[in-house]
Amino acid sequence: MLIQQNMAETGGQRAAGFAAAAALVAAASYALYKVYTRQQLLPLAGTSSGRQQLPPPVESVMGAIGNTPLIRIASLSEETGCEILGKAEFLNPGGSVKDRVALRIVQEALSSGRLQPGGLITEGTAGSTGVSLAMVAAAVGCRCFIAMPDDAAIEKAQLLQALGAEVVRLRPVSITHPEHPVNVARRKAADTPGAVFADQFENLANYRAHLGTGREIWQQTRGTLHAFVSGAGTGGTIAGVSQALKDLNPSISIVLADSQGSSLFNKVKRGVLYTWHEAEGKRLKNPFDTITEGVGLNRLTANFAAGVVDDAVRVSDSEAVEMAAYLLRNDGLFLGSSAAVNCVGAVKAARALGPGHTIVTVLCDGGARHLSKFHNPAYLRQYDLTPAATGVPLAGCWGQVE
Repeated sequence: MLIQQNMAETGGQRAAGFAAAAALVAAASYALYKVYTRQQLLPLAGTSSGRQQLPPPVESVMGAIGNTPLIRIASLSEETGCEILGKAEFLNPGGSVKDRVALRIVQEALSSGRLQPGGLITEGTAGSTGVSLAMVAAAVGCRCFIAMPDDAAIEKAQLLQALGAEVVRLRPVSITHPEHPVNVARRKAADTPGAVFADQFENLANYRAHLGTGREIWQQTRGTLHAFVSGAGTGGTIAGVSQALKDLNPSISIVLADSQGSSLFNKVKRGVLYTWHEAEGKRLKNPFDTITEGVGLNRLTANFAAGVVDDAVRVSDSEAVEMAAYLLRNDGLFLGSSAAVNCVGAVKAARALGPGHTIVTVLCDGGARHLSKFHNPAYLRQYDLTPAATGVPLAGCWGQVE
């Protein structure tokens, strides 16, 4: 039986959330002050020099997906001597990089005739892909069913429900288990006439969506980047971007930022898919041991296999948590856990390359979907994670290649 859990928060949880939000606002205010004192003032918001050409109106919310800006991450650039740029995917209308994937999956399903207006789209996801699918489904007049693990941040499930999706939360299990969210979503589509299983892990529409992301990065950097760094949840982002960039300049280095508990680092470095905790063939039932969400894999997907990855770095939970706090305090960037993983990877790539290089990474989503876990001090203390955000780790663990 599917497990559908009560998502009501207790008064204590709400109070903790308010306290955490207040702390984040204070930190963001301080960060903006630091940015103000570090660089020249930009033109005041609401003024115009008359030189900027603004785009015309788009037909729907789907037309606002993509063409996101590259943000120079000043603190990391200054510390490393490299230009570290973040592709601001959290500015997509659905709030994450997964908007691109959802749009491509739905467009291809509609054009092939597999999906009709009024039909059902299903997916198993930790959250962001579901949010994007629910948004795009509503825009084209379809319905959405999302199965997700019950240890994902509660605000993601709440957002999905607000968008009109049917949400089922399930206990975390191995991908081989019939009650894994992916398998539940697949069965739901098979049992429902006119339904389509999005299949973000194996559907190469995911990879194809990010060929465009790669071309945007090339255009925005005028082809001057030396490395692209990204984690892998489904593998679609790093695969599509790597292929697009390698087609334009084969010398661009593609670096995987692999989160704690994932086995892709060993796949890239040694050609064998298992984590450093495991012996080959001794796979645990549910091997992930990380507080990050939406990043890391212990299997090879069709999307990841389509990529061209040159190197990999490991990223621990403590590094990711510290990076998120550091960027909020110093740059005013309030990021989710996978974006923090990517930024740690970008710093490690910069340390390996040396000063004078340009590194691009992906700021996958914002921190608002992570308030109950990744940005919750009480939750972090359960895992002995208390970020200092002092910048000291830039000279220490963030500089280690592995």
